[in-house]
Amino acid sequence: MQRLVGPPCLAYNDLMSDRAQTLLREVLTLPLDERADVAAEILASLDDAASEEPAAVQAAWATEIERRARRVLAGESTGEPWEDVRERIVQRLTNR
Repeated sequence: MQRLVGPPCLAYNDLMSDRAQTLLREVLTLPLDERADVAAEILASLDDAASEEPAAVQAAWATEIERRARRVLAGESTGEPWEDVRERIVQRLTNR
């Protein structure tokens, strides 16, 4: 399985500033639990920047999750295996 980040292939890092790339490389050296904490804090900071009300966002996600679940239960959507989706993303990033 090919990694999206980390040596030797930094496929999408051309889109990052040098500072962001340096931070990413440093964070990737942390133990798993610390990387998870950093990722959670970064994601939470994105939520803080959102202008929408948290309740409205939560309601919108609940509606979307229910819609998707109904499609799966009705046999209208089977989904795709994560490995297939990941490979497609890696190919797109590599071909840029």
